[in-house]
Amino acid sequence: MTTQLIDDIETSRDGGTLVVKFARPAKKNALTIAMYERLNAALAEAAADQSVRAVVFASTGETFTAGNDLGDFMQNPPTGETSPVFRFISALSTFEKPLLAAVDGKAIGLGLTMLLHCDFVYATDRASLVAPFVNLGLVPEAASSLLLPRLLGHVRAAEVLLLGQPITAAQAHAWGLVNALVTPDQVLPKALATAKLLSERAPTAVRLSKRLMKDGAAVKARMAEEGALFVQQLQSPEVAEAIGAFFEKRTPDFSKF
Repeated sequence: MTTQLIDDIETSRDGGTLVVKFARPAKKNALTIAMYERLNAALAEAAADQSVRAVVFASTGETFTAGNDLGDFMQNPPTGETSPVFRFISALSTFEKPLLAAVDGKAIGLGLTMLLHCDFVYATDRASLVAPFVNLGLVPEAASSLLLPRLLGHVRAAEVLLLGQPITAAQAHAWGLVNALVTPDQVLPKALATAKLLSERAPTAVRLSKRLMKDGAAVKARMAEEGALFVQQLQSPEVAEAIGAFFEKRTPDFSKF
């Protein structure tokens, strides 16, 4: 496989599969604006390249991704649909070819919500999915406020989205968020094997079938609503308290709000 590393995103080809890795292990693969821009470029290139039949997301190190790099994120906060993070979320939701994920370690924030737009997800026993939005004074993203309750039911989704409780690998599998649990050395090969099977299927039929399985209009509408509230909350004193507490390594105090 030919490998290219740009802005902490590693891309390579395995036959008809584009492999996209989060490659910032020293920072637990926390996502920066530059990384989002590279992810957007990679998806655009994959969409335009007829020889690419599927995309697999993976990571280096023992964390899938810690979500947004909060320092970088607060210096370059999203302001609307054209912001890199929102463009990436939108691209995931509308990507016509199969998306797969090989999840090892923690998948926090976008690390969890992006999986809701993948068609196949494989994870290791040490995987853990976390949605910390309310804990940061924010609201869910990527239509997770729509998709998680659909998948898990309201009460389980409330534990994840309102309390920020982690989903263990076993729970993720039992609840239908993950196709299978595999060992760390097999998680990427498993995803690649499925991607190879997909590449052998009729490509137009695969794309059209995926489109029929998705509720695109509802997802787009919910993303727009979430995005507006997300941007609004970024300016709130709750977020200021949460981010300050994060960098000061203390528990946020929301009692005054």
